[in-house]
Amino acid sequence: MKTLRDVKIGDTAKVVKLHGEGAVRRRIMDMGITRGVEVYVRKVAPLGDPIEVNVRNYELSIRKADAEMVEVE
Repeated sequence: MKTLRDVKIGDTAKVVKLHGEGAVRRRIMDMGITRGVEVYVRKVAPLGDPIEVNVRNYELSIRKADAEMVEVE
């Protein structure tokens, strides 16, 4: 299983499935990360957390723990 955390800088991935439950899953969906959306990884912080991505034409910073819940292809 490949997650958003595994995507390299400069690559684009398509969201396949969201893992997690309850409030965490809802928060990820509220940020615009839903099934079928394209996510472009812009950069990663020097220590690896957070990850900056472009999703639905806006920039978003997401924690590694949350990025691991987003399955991509």
